[in-house]
Amino acid sequence: MSTSLLQLKQLVFSINPLSDADWEDFSKLWKPFSAKRKEIITATGEREKYLYFVVEGVQRVYYFDEQNREATLVFTYNPSFGGVLDSLLLQTESKYFYETLTPSVFLRAPFSELQVLMQTRPAVEVIIRQGVTHTISGLLTRLVELQCYSSEERFLQLLHRSPHILQLVPHKYLANYLGIDATNFSKFINKIKI
Repeated sequence: MSTSLLQLKQLVFSINPLSDADWEDFSKLWKPFSAKRKEIITATGEREKYLYFVVEGVQRVYYFDEQNREATLVFTYNPSFGGVLDSLLLQTESKYFYETLTPSVFLRAPFSELQVLMQTRPAVEVIIRQGVTHTISGLLTRLVELQCYSSEERFLQLLHRSPHILQLVPHKYLANYLGIDATNFSKFINKIKI
């Protein structure tokens, strides 16, 4: 088994262990894929065709509109699933971009094949449902932070939840993710002992 598939198996089994037969069918769906730095993998208006598993690199899902407003919504990095999940699961046009911030290596599974497997292998459906539920839970937590916390409190919460992210993600994207001016973000980094 490749190192990438082993990483995928560890993540999947931490969510919900699969039988040997379920894992064999599930693992067959995943094919290697790579992208360069600052490459758009999924663009707004496209339908997300794949569920990604991040092997290497850092990516983000972001919103961008005709008034040049940008909002970074989610970061993905190893070991996590990636892509524009609402577009994937609803099979609708994406309202968001999925972009690599660094050169990235993935495994990806076509949604059409994943959907068939979810219908025939209930344990696989449980993995996808639980993964999406954890994602929704994280997004709800972030909504509370954005609406109720001060800039400094949002910064501190990020450090508490994911202290390693300061080394992974360029600070301008973290500032955008937190809804903080880049200058204030720099002040927080200098002010707070990390």
